[in-house]
Amino acid sequence: HWVSNVISRTGFIETLEETLGFTSKVDFNAGVVAAGEAQIESTVTGNDSKSTFEERGEALRDQSQVYLPINNALSEVGHVHGFIQEIGQGIQHIASRVDNLPSFVQRGNDFRMITGEGLTFLKIPRSYYGVLTLNHLMQEVTELSHDCAAAVVRACEDNVGVMSSEGAINLDLTEEELILHLQSSITTQAKEEFKTFQDDIIRTILQSRYTNLFKLLGDNLSTETYMSIVRNQILVDVQGNDLLFQIFTSNILQRKPGHESPFLEFIQRVCSSEGDPSSTSATCPVEMKAGCGGFGIRNFLTLFLSIEVGKAMLNVSEAKEMGDLVALAESEKKVSIFTQQLNESNPILTAISDAMTEEGDALNDMEEALRIGDNEAAQFHRKRMETAKLDKNASNEKLMACSTKYNELMKSLRTAGITKV
Repeated sequence: HWVSNVISRTGFIETLEETLGFTSKVDFNAGVVAAGEAQIESTVTGNDSKSTFEERGEALRDQSQVYLPINNALSEVGHVHGFIQEIGQGIQHIASRVDNLPSFVQRGNDFRMITGEGLTFLKIPRSYYGVLTLNHLMQEVTELSHDCAAAVVRACEDNVGVMSSEGAINLDLTEEELILHLQSSITTQAKEEFKTFQDDIIRTILQSRYTNLFKLLGDNLSTETYMSIVRNQILVDVQGNDLLFQIFTSNILQRKPGHESPFLEFIQRVCSSEGDPSSTSATCPVEMKAGCGGFGIRNFLTLFLSIEVGKAMLNVSEAKEMGDLVALAESEKKVSIFTQQLNESNPILTAISDAMTEEGDALNDMEEALRIGDNEAAQFHRKRMETAKLDKNASNEKLMACSTKYNELMKSLRTAGITKV
């Protein structure tokens, strides 16, 4: 697929429908896709391919399913507005499908480290994957006392190279190193209790590096695959039992530093029962189908926010180089606000994705029940669909409230900056 930034989204959709017969698949409405004051609307449009495949290679080569998402800006700030102002209407990014995304990205990162050349990828905050907090530790190790849990978290904070200020555990930290760090740093009062629950504590700390993904996928992926996803900053979405892996490059074809420009996306679709997507021995006992894994609903806002985080981080670097303390403080605050919005939005986006999956499954089940003349089953699935729709709408309201909150925070920050000037 490729994604376009346009002035009139509805006009573009009508043109695609009239010329190619494309229809709308998913709408991301106003207030749902927002990063601070920046707001956009987006629609995924495309054809309806019924193709299925028994071999991965065949699925990768097939071009029967085409998606054309379309964005338009609702505010005069943010990436989409800036793109249209600086470049004009056009393609924001092009997506290509690969067979094994973690391995693909790892090779790209290794090549860049060796040669100093190649693509760089959009930085995703570690909080997307998981961080260690006192509450998380106590929820996972339920018999652990508050005092001991607090002592463990403090020990992680105090040991250089164990945990960042945001709670992200070092990806290179081994189990043996973590045990040594904690055994030498835990307060005397908490040592005995720590020894009693040591295995569970260590497991929870190390798993916190990808705990948000584990909540979605459980033991379906190996620790090695989880860690590869986090190291290479890959985005993950789930639709039913299908997976979608995504990654976006930093800007390419950029005219000047800080200017808007296109970028690339690489995706891997893992259909139901295919197994660990990074396993070289993975088989596909069910047919692969076009579009399995969905449209990246959980990650759409993550992408939008990450673009704004990246721009704010560039502003931080520029302010440091110029010694502009006022601009530095403002840029660092922007990074903080966007990251907080991402953290608060993630569980809501998961709820929306789950509700949309349930709604779609219920619709399919209802249509099948009607086809075979089972009216009682059809009525049951209709109620499932209605309940899922209510859940989806309620989560959308929560997301809009979240977006409004951070819109006001960013507006206050901008107004304060204008006042100082």
